Amino acid sequence: MAKGYWMFHVSIGDAETYNAYVAQYDVGAFAEHGARFLARGGRHEAVEGVARSRHIIIEFDSYEAALACYRSHKYQVASRLRWKSAETDLVIVEGID
Repeated sequence: MAKGYWMFHVSIGDAETYNAYVAQYDVGAFAEHGARFLARGGRHEAVEGVARSRHIIIEFDSYEAALACYRSHKYQVASRLRWKSAETDLVIVEGID
């Protein structure tokens, strides 16, 4: 079965509220859905196009698990803090089997 991935590109406007979002998701929906962070911030270089200030890649055991995590009540509650504190692009993609 192919894995699923979240690919986030984030520009944080309110660091305090964004940090509250991070604290909430770490012990909530992500833990329940077996999420593994492959990239979380760190150095980056936009070699083509425009990049936001932060990039996150999260791996799940399946595409369905990635979607279920996003659609879960716990994540939707936590995501309200992200929506208030940052501009984000999020794509959920199926990996190669």
